[in-house]
Amino acid sequence: MTKKTPARENPENAAIERISGAMTRNRLMTRRRILGRLAIARVAPALEITHLDVLDVVARVEAPDKATIGAVAEGMRIDPSRASRIVAELVAQDVLERRVCQSDARRSILVITKKGGKLREEIRAFKWAMLESVTEDWTPEEREMFSRLYERFVCGIEDYTRAHAGMEPPAEGEQPVRSAG
Repeated sequence: MTKKTPARENPENAAIERISGAMTRNRLMTRRRILGRLAIARVAPALEITHLDVLDVVARVEAPDKATIGAVAEGMRIDPSRASRIVAELVAQDVLERRVCQSDARRSILVITKKGGKLREEIRAFKWAMLESVTEDWTPEEREMFSRLYERFVCGIEDYTRAHAGMEPPAEGEQPVRSAG
């Protein structure tokens, strides 16, 4: 097996090294939920970061009658009892409302209230303002190119992840190996 030449010795590897470093820095910011915390501090200090996640899941559900506690738990990859507690907090703050499902009266569906919709719009406006600020010295062409390349990059990561689900990550320079469990 051929050993890879370090980035400093091979200019072709420098771009991959920069991407890898930027991904690490972005992962650390994402793990700490820095942008979400900034948005909450400015827009809705009474909310917690998990509240934004619930709102996002409810908003992304395909059909309105599918926005349930189960959908929230699945979307956030948490236990249904935890999802239920978080939803109850949002209902108490008039951000979400529980309604009876018209097709199955035994089920409750979640609906974003007017207050919740306004909150989502304020969070979105904060996010847009932040992105505009970060890219303010970029040309329109640079923004367009970055948006397309970033979307392509994220889709590629998603595709790779789906294709390699259940596989152990390879050691440097090796092919992935399917895990035994």
